[in-house]
Amino acid sequence: MSDIESKASFEEHDCRRLSEDKENFAVEEDMLLEHILENINSTPIGQVLKKIATLPEIRQEKVFEVRTRLTKGQYDLNRRLDVVLDKVLEDLIA
Repeated sequence: MSDIESKASFEEHDCRRLSEDKENFAVEEDMLLEHILENINSTPIGQVLKKIATLPEIRQEKVFEVRTRLTKGQYDLNRRLDVVLDKVLEDLIA
């Protein structure tokens, strides 16, 4: 067997092995993701994500009104943020 044939055979073997490794990795990754999804609701982050998913849609008219008041200096942002953060934390903990 010549050096060229030997090198080609070696490269073909490496390509086959690399392809098998990729397939094995993909299967293992799929199994891991499936396990995570099956158990997500029992984790703290899963519970937070579940609560976030149930939050109402954004009310664009309310956002526009607040932006307008902010630009005119008619909105006490610090006090409002404290109230909102307290409500969000209560909802997430409850």
